[in-house]
Amino acid sequence: MSEPGGRAPAGRKRFISGVVEGFYGRPWTMEQRTELFVREQKWGLNTYLYAPKDDYKHRMYWRDLYTAEEAGQLIALISAAEQHDVEFVYAISPGLDITFSNPKEVAALKRKLDQVRQFGCRSFSLLFDDIATEMCPADKRAFSSFAHAQVAVTNAVYQHLGDPETFLFCPTDYCAAFCTPNVSQSSYLHTVGEKLLPRIDVLWTGPKVVSHKISVESIEEVSTVLKRAPIIWDNIHANDYDPQRIFMGPFKDRPTELIPKLGGVLTNPNCEFYPNFVAIHTLATWCKATADGSKSNVEMGDEEQGPGYSPQRALTLALTDWLQEFLTTDQPGGRCRPPACLQKERPDDMGGSSYVPGLEENPLYTAEPLTLDDLRLLSDLFHLPYQHGPTARTMLQELDWLKKHRWAAAAETHATAEWRSKAQQFDAMCEAVVQMFNRLSNAPNRSILYDLYNYICDIKSGVGLARAYVKTLGGQSGPSAQPMNDDPEPWGFRGGLSGEFQRMLPCHGNRDLFRHPPTTAVYSIRQYSTMDMLEVHRIFREMQSVGEVKAPPTTQPPLLCDCLAAGEISPSPGCALVLEDDIGMCGYALALTDAKPAATKIQRAVSESVFTDFPSLVTVQVLPRVTDPSPARRMIGQLLSSIRRSGSRGVFCELRQEDQRMCDFYTKLGSFKPTQIAGLPQDIVAMGTSL
Repeated sequence: MSEPGGRAPAGRKRFISGVVEGFYGRPWTMEQRTELFVREQKWGLNTYLYAPKDDYKHRMYWRDLYTAEEAGQLIALISAAEQHDVEFVYAISPGLDITFSNPKEVAALKRKLDQVRQFGCRSFSLLFDDIATEMCPADKRAFSSFAHAQVAVTNAVYQHLGDPETFLFCPTDYCAAFCTPNVSQSSYLHTVGEKLLPRIDVLWTGPKVVSHKISVESIEEVSTVLKRAPIIWDNIHANDYDPQRIFMGPFKDRPTELIPKLGGVLTNPNCEFYPNFVAIHTLATWCKATADGSKSNVEMGDEEQGPGYSPQRALTLALTDWLQEFLTTDQPGGRCRPPACLQKERPDDMGGSSYVPGLEENPLYTAEPLTLDDLRLLSDLFHLPYQHGPTARTMLQELDWLKKHRWAAAAETHATAEWRSKAQQFDAMCEAVVQMFNRLSNAPNRSILYDLYNYICDIKSGVGLARAYVKTLGGQSGPSAQPMNDDPEPWGFRGGLSGEFQRMLPCHGNRDLFRHPPTTAVYSIRQYSTMDMLEVHRIFREMQSVGEVKAPPTTQPPLLCDCLAAGEISPSPGCALVLEDDIGMCGYALALTDAKPAATKIQRAVSESVFTDFPSLVTVQVLPRVTDPSPARRMIGQLLSSIRRSGSRGVFCELRQEDQRMCDFYTKLGSFKPTQIAGLPQDIVAMGTSL
């Protein structure tokens, strides 16, 4: 295998390294692509794959030939790539509606690629990603499988083009998560490996569409099936799936031991062109590193860690270079100038001499120059899909601590001093974000700023809300520390309709990178069946045996809740749920929509007024191993919804005072309030809520 980014020895392919423009959304401009070629040449990358999903003649209208104007643009682009020693690979994506068995369709595909070949392009790619896998009836008669259909057309096109040196194929099952049942047993991948001509390369995204880590073992496995080393189409910096996220962390979690195992790596980065500086720069640094770390073509500047690839050192190199671009004006006919604070003169609007404010007047506003620390903070705030940067994690941890210990803010104890110290530290970090925003907003290079502005404005606003909340907890007031109220300004809540939907879903937040409370188990809630009666009874008895719920003396009247959990009374249809984790059943929530007949059955005297206001009964219990209260909250929420649909106007529960955990649970729900029920023993608490 050749050195990454270098020329291949005779008869052997070179390692493909570079950028794929393969995201959904507005494609890059011709000027931006030309600028990309300059960067690739400077940093040692060698390939650009043209595959913008929303270029309609690349995908949706793939049969249509390019107009004379479009042809002129592509010819200029291919020429620019060649001038900068970048291999231009033209990709076409016909899989949305091609009929593989129709010779006219295959001829249309060949005709389109012949046109692009006339533009000077010599490298091509056929993409069959993100399409339906069901074949039309005509294709089902002609091919034994979807893979056979794709391979037959790909081989025919490859040979028609004269067996080009670079020809890439993107399978429909392009990651391990899509393979049925798995990579090694995938009939689709085995067909591709066996039938696809050997000099056609296969694109692969790793374990997932957006892979957190790509291991050597996983690549060896897929290479065995495909009978060739794959080329990684890396979505680690892609952001087209979330309009609120952008990624400026380093290329990482891909060991350099992968390099000799791969045919190449292409990054499919952020939709916004200019913020991709870090993604592409750090990929280039990674490609220059050797697998064993014994030699490297890049100086990382940290001998204590050795000369191999280090994501943090690569990030520092990228941010150092990027800072120079921020400080260079991009205005037509402009020139590099120092920030406003370094300029000695500032003419006023009337022309002539500089304006100098008086002693009692406002001083002139001067913008601080952007610093490397500002860009480090920017990268930390917008890091990677699976990881916040160090500063962002610290801010989340500090805010979490301040919320948990908010009682200490006014306790006037040693804890108060610790709380206020941490609050000051958090405020300082928030202020750093604000100052970073101000300096970015005044950087001379406006093109970079405009690509970033929506993101940095959003994070500044979010940090501002958190900062105001902490100030309010600390007893500070004023316009800068207004807590959220029942009638907030539009900038005080996030997400629009998408945010509304997410907040209504019970699982919202359980996949956040910063989890509170930390989730170490996966819980599922399902409907109760009569087969669950023994397990529910076991949980009830187990809670009694560990002292959570004391068994009532025989002289006391039985509780309706106990009779329901013990199976003496059956729950109402559709009003019973059980909670399960990876060990088994760990909780239950049972209800009676009409509790009065049950009270009569066990001869419990309950006043008529109670059943008027709270005709329904509920009981909830979870085992101590369930440390996360959210599953129980979801259970009671679903149960109350079912009871409400039955027409009930209220629900009550009975609890023993010794069961402090469940007493706290109902209290923290906020809706259940203590209620008086005549005849209850002194150690019994009744709580009710209106529906």
